[in-house]
Amino acid sequence: MLRNVLWAAGMAMVLSHGAAFAQAAPAGNIPQQKVNDDLRAKLPEEIRASNKLVSVNSGSFPPYEIVTDSRTMTGASADLADAIGQLLGVKIEHATVSGLSALLSGIKSGRYQFAMGPVGDFKSRQEANDFVDYVQEYVVFAVQKGNPKGINSLEEACGNRIAVMSGGSAERVIKAQAEKCAAEGKPALEVQSYTDQPTSILSVRSKRADAFFSSQAPLTYFVQQANGELELAAVGKANGFDDLYQGAVVAKGSPLGEILLGAIKELVKNGTYAAVMKKWGLENNMIPEPGINLAKK
Repeated sequence: MLRNVLWAAGMAMVLSHGAAFAQAAPAGNIPQQKVNDDLRAKLPEEIRASNKLVSVNSGSFPPYEIVTDSRTMTGASADLADAIGQLLGVKIEHATVSGLSALLSGIKSGRYQFAMGPVGDFKSRQEANDFVDYVQEYVVFAVQKGNPKGINSLEEACGNRIAVMSGGSAERVIKAQAEKCAAEGKPALEVQSYTDQPTSILSVRSKRADAFFSSQAPLTYFVQQANGELELAAVGKANGFDDLYQGAVVAKGSPLGEILLGAIKELVKNGTYAAVMKKWGLENNMIPEPGINLAKK
């Protein structure tokens, strides 16, 4: 009963955090882009006619995507999407769905044209979608201050309650680790899957979970917002991943993939990419050369 009361109180906290995310944008002017006629000419006729592209997201993924309502988004991805829209001479609109699976299937089916993401690029996902990779990520744990459970590696997650985002690559890795814990006779690893980042991090703050296993960039953001309640753990370790590229997502074979790649390369060339990444504290996630489907595994 007490746990349920604490969880309800925590949910009130996370709802209030939505407004906090909206106010957390750091200072920094992003250069206005001029329309690139060559890139615009490559857009499908229906997009040029509507002057609109719809980018889908699966909820807040700070500091890349900070969703304040179904059509309003700030963050590094929003800044990059705005700059790409300016280059292409189109308006970028945002739509939100529940969970990563709905995002990927929505793009595959043609309901949405792309996701700015970034979304993890894996060979298995490349069968249905193409990834325009523009960052490299690392996966770590967010834990309570002082790391009371001593989770300093993926192997040390056994015997703990680990929160993950549903449908993501971290969920796949932590479930595999749970099976390994059982096979080796170690204490059971309980996997808690949530549809968005704020609810996942709340599970740790409210002590419903012992750790949140996810991308380092958003976890760094959440730790900074937690008033000293949280810290990162297992930083600088593989934690079940090799090189983890992330990027925008389009339907398999969509001409929009090459167009987005060209736009991002232009933003790298003119310094806008670096300005956006530095604005949001993502310098360590930059890659020198964006590309399509960079993941090899």
